Amino acid sequence: MGGHFVTGHIDGLGKIVRWEQSGADWVLDVEPPREMMRYIVFKGSMAVNGLASRWPRVEKNTFRIWIIPHTYEVTAILQERKAGDWVNLECDILGKYVEKFITSRVD
Repeated sequence: MGGHFVTGHIDGLGKIVRWEQSGADWVLDVEPPREMMRYIVFKGSMAVNGLASRWPRVEKNTFRIWIIPHTYEVTAILQERKAGDWVNLECDILGKYVEKFITSRVD
């Protein structure tokens, strides 16, 4: 089992707090809605404006991804964005299923 488990349905909007080049790569820090942070885990996956990726860094209120040059060049989804802009976010569906399973009650 591998890959990104996203379905193309937006869970919320996040605000870009950092979006800049660092060496050959690009660094993106996003602040999602507070209620989405429970689904964002270290090395988990998520989609930002449809670009699915894994998160190498998760802080209290933000997450960071590194985008390699090839991905940046072939996906125009984020090229025109800047700090302060809003992006669509979708959390990995596995976390949602786990939450539903552990909080559900069978009557």
